[in-house]
Amino acid sequence: MITRHRILPVLLILTALVTVAYWVSYFTGGDVRVVDARWYTAFESSFPVADGWLAITAFIAGIGLWRGESWGARFGLLAGSALLYLAAMDITFDVENGLYALVPHSQPMQFELLINLWSLALGLWTIAASWKRAAA
Repeated sequence: MITRHRILPVLLILTALVTVAYWVSYFTGGDVRVVDARWYTAFESSFPVADGWLAITAFIAGIGLWRGESWGARFGLLAGSALLYLAAMDITFDVENGLYALVPHSQPMQFELLINLWSLALGLWTIAASWKRAAA
């Protein structure tokens, strides 16, 4: 059974794994693409390196927080910051291009909305929890 203090590390590791799976899907089958227009794919195709950084920091933070290591909290601050930055970029792009209007009938856009909300919530939680642990 996963205890309450183990939930955040598990979610960070899960986030890292889902991030990798997202990009595998994006570049192999395209199932996660909201639209295939060049303006969209040009924007999305610029994110793998940044999302790679997010995945690495989230994975390391998850391991460190799980084990109760002090470096876990420091990586948590990195991961939380990356989550918030990427969420802000995605949300801004989606709002400016009217993509949220596609949510009712587009599974990829529904997944995009979930990613946006997940990134915001997990980013805030990770920073808050890591800040306390890093200061201790």
